[in-house]
Amino acid sequence: METRPDVIATDDLQIGFVTRAGEQAAIVDGVSLALRHGVSLGLAGESGCGKSTLLLALMGHAKAGLSVTRGACRFEGRSLFEMPEAELDGLRGKRIAMVPQNAGQALTPTLRIGAQIDEVLRFHTDLGPAERHERVLDLIDRVQLPTPAELARRYPHELLGGQQQRIAVAMAVAVDPVLLLLDEPTTGLDVTTQLRILELLRDLADQSGTAMVCVSHDIGVIARLCDEVAVMYAGRIVETGRADDVLVRPRHPYARGLLASIPRLKTGAVPEPIAGRPPTMGRMPQGCRFALRCDHVRDLCRAEVPPLRPLAGGAVACHFAEKLGPWQRPHDLAATALAATDHQPVLWVEDIAITYARPGLFDRFGMAGAKPARAVDGVSFTLEHGEVLGLVGESGSGKSTILRGIAGLWPLDQGAIALADGSDLARSVDERPRDVLRRVQLVFQNPDASLNPRRTIREILARPLAIYHGLTGQEAAPRMAALMADVRLGEDYLDRLPSQLSGGEKQRVAIARAFAAEPEIILCDEVTSALDVSVQASILNLLADLCASRGVACIMVSHDLAVVRAVARRIAVLYRGRLCEIGPSAEVALAPRHPYTRALVGAVLEPEPGQAIESGAVIVEDAGGGPGGCSFRGRCPRAIPLCAKTVPDLVALDPAHAVRCHRAGEALA
Repeated sequence: METRPDVIATDDLQIGFVTRAGEQAAIVDGVSLALRHGVSLGLAGESGCGKSTLLLALMGHAKAGLSVTRGACRFEGRSLFEMPEAELDGLRGKRIAMVPQNAGQALTPTLRIGAQIDEVLRFHTDLGPAERHERVLDLIDRVQLPTPAELARRYPHELLGGQQQRIAVAMAVAVDPVLLLLDEPTTGLDVTTQLRILELLRDLADQSGTAMVCVSHDIGVIARLCDEVAVMYAGRIVETGRADDVLVRPRHPYARGLLASIPRLKTGAVPEPIAGRPPTMGRMPQGCRFALRCDHVRDLCRAEVPPLRPLAGGAVACHFAEKLGPWQRPHDLAATALAATDHQPVLWVEDIAITYARPGLFDRFGMAGAKPARAVDGVSFTLEHGEVLGLVGESGSGKSTILRGIAGLWPLDQGAIALADGSDLARSVDERPRDVLRRVQLVFQNPDASLNPRRTIREILARPLAIYHGLTGQEAAPRMAALMADVRLGEDYLDRLPSQLSGGEKQRVAIARAFAAEPEIILCDEVTSALDVSVQASILNLLADLCASRGVACIMVSHDLAVVRAVARRIAVLYRGRLCEIGPSAEVALAPRHPYTRALVGAVLEPEPGQAIESGAVIVEDAGGGPGGCSFRGRCPRAIPLCAKTVPDLVALDPAHAVRCHRAGEALA
């Protein structure tokens, strides 16, 4: 009987570039893997390890400046890099398809959604216009988007991020490819949207027998989607095997370090980052490339490269994997003891409302139609001295808008915001006294957008020191050195530009700049989104240590409950601008009382295969229901007629825990 070839296979594949010194530097170095029909493989590892370069190679493509210097990559037994370009074009999109990381950038902004899907069908099938139109609507329905005919007429900018990502999936599976490549398919998405997309991909693969390769820094995504896992480090695979083995019983020290870096919802422990940084491509150390960061390193590790050898049903590249002993899972560890506060409020937010829209031409002449919906509506809370408060919720819930209101970057429609001494924060940033500006600092989500690319780190830190403390020249030098030490960066970084730093290092500089002002409150807006799990762990540890040691209060915005749970004493859950639950982080995360909070908790993916998703934990697209009443009722499995008539009050279940729900006193089934 003839054996069916693997869908995709690489044999000792090496992809690299030539350095200025004329030496060969490998980004993918000696990678061998094989994937059968209907099997999904997850590629895990830190940024720069070669995951995305390997993924592109599986399409027969190498980025500009890179070339295949050794080995082969075969699709159904045929070498991709030896195929004529015309034949490759026929494969891509039809038999090999990709879902990119950022669907918003991958979709053509000037083409309607239906036309973009139709283009795939027109290029790769013989269907006529009427048949293609029906197929387009069927694909939009297949990815669980409402009103396909209406949505097909929209442009990409008229869709939410999760909807754009599902359109990218629809385009990728339009002609039932044999191989589906996923490059960070859920990065930056809400946990509920992420879960729906993963379930969709899993169902599509099961129905069509499509093989999948998924690159992700989120191990929870890989655990939910993939049958097998390959862990990459510095261009090489260091461990591979079934997901049940690699993610539950990792044998390589690097794989163990990655898993220990992930925050866990159940414990709330601040995760442990991996010490040090990966080696620079082209400057690889002799021997094991992980030796400089490994707690188990020995002389042999520094002298000889460990081969990828069979072990326990998989393969591991470690000289001493058998002698490491059983791995202690992070959820077996005790939860972190959060720093105590003095229970003295440092910030009051009282019944604030914010409309996220600017007046237009018709508004000025009194010809405006319906008023835009409020982004924040009647939100109240206090923040204690030294406390970390987490704000969680899906995109559009009002989290970042609240931070901008506190920072004075967006005006209030109503309500009040004040510091402990009565200083008014309802005034815009331009109207605030300098000392009030100093006391409230904002750290943005994207440091690339907030750090001046033309200024060195020294110049970036010099500005707050001069403005708020009058320190210039040599007077500022000791403070700069101390700030760099506080964020675990050396003084040599002071003379670098932001472009010369990694993403995690840029975020550390942004945090150092905020703490240079010696604030009372730090506002952190998604500061760990899109970071590697180890870098994320180091940032969480850094923030927890700095806030505890200096008594600085912090409001942390995130769509990831597990991240917030690791450092926050209390968690506030927002839905469509309203506070629907607030309480101690352990109670909110482990015993949620609002149906929406329960859905968020249920959508958090632990980095272990086989996690059960509770019925009722997955929420659907909003079914609407008109204005008035509870804003969550269109998605709520517990809605009653009263929910459509009356907005529920925020009811105190005990002095520390409050819920906005008509059925707040009933236990969630």
